Amino acid sequence: MDRGNLGPLGPVSRLTLGGGGLGQLWGATDRAECVATLRAAVDAGIDLIDLAFRYGEGEAELVLGEAFEGRLPHGVRVTSKCLLGNTPAAEIEDRLRSSIQDSLARLRLERLDLFFLHSNVAPDGHAMQQHPDAGARMTAQSDFVDVVRPCFERFVAEGLIGAWGLTGIGHPDAIIELLNDRPAPAVVQCIANVMDSPGALKFYDEPARPREVIRAAQANHVGVMGIRAVQAGALTDAIDRDLPSDHAEVRDFNGAGAYRELAAELGMSAAALGHRYALSMDGVDTVVLGVKNRAELAECVAAADAGPLPAEIMARVDGCFPDVG
Repeated sequence: MDRGNLGPLGPVSRLTLGGGGLGQLWGATDRAECVATLRAAVDAGIDLIDLAFRYGEGEAELVLGEAFEGRLPHGVRVTSKCLLGNTPAAEIEDRLRSSIQDSLARLRLERLDLFFLHSNVAPDGHAMQQHPDAGARMTAQSDFVDVVRPCFERFVAEGLIGAWGLTGIGHPDAIIELLNDRPAPAVVQCIANVMDSPGALKFYDEPARPREVIRAAQANHVGVMGIRAVQAGALTDAIDRDLPSDHAEVRDFNGAGAYRELAAELGMSAAALGHRYALSMDGVDTVVLGVKNRAELAECVAAADAGPLPAEIMARVDGCFPDVG
């Protein structure tokens, strides 16, 4: 499998196996199939596994622990995350340390290669801090700078984690400012789909601007993990779980009819086209997969093996969404 250069982490496979499918968030599967999918991904050359407690309340991490029993194949690296929310400043370090230790216990490992803040970083005083889910999902930018980032730096110095990163779905102003600040994260996870859509992960009214985030990461030598290549099912042939008609992913799916027609014309599934598009985006070092079984994994590996989309096809895909950008 081709490799990208993930900032300070160096070369990694162009595909990363994400934990959403392994945690059974993206449709029906079971533990045995998830373990088999993880092993198949490593056999296919995928050497970065992106996990978090939130992916099935620890289920995805348990899958990796069962698959490899504490003995990772050579070269495989593992990430996890902490959804910190608005934890009081005096409690943040204990919360982060507990999150890491709990993850390591489920993973049967002694160290994380990369540890992310899973929260949405919100500019101080921004309206998103008043969202009903703010307590669980939003971390103020000042708390990140004053408390979270110094904790991350200590964890690196202690050898508890190899590096730290940001989940770049917070407000773009905050994420871009943190990418330009020092110390910068090693890696940022960025929305990477033709719609530029975070879907239900967006908690603010302004445009998401993911390509600006990616450019800021490039300018600061920060690695980019592309997420939501198929926008949680909106850019597939059919959403694989029941969602209400007004759900953000359903709205995006309903707006992607021309895209699915183009995929059919090109002889691809909508998901394969979405993954090839994300892999072809400038600045995206590796694309995180949300697959839940070996069949979906094989389709994504084939999409990566097919190589970047030609410029004229990229333009046609972009043309399916004239209001983007």
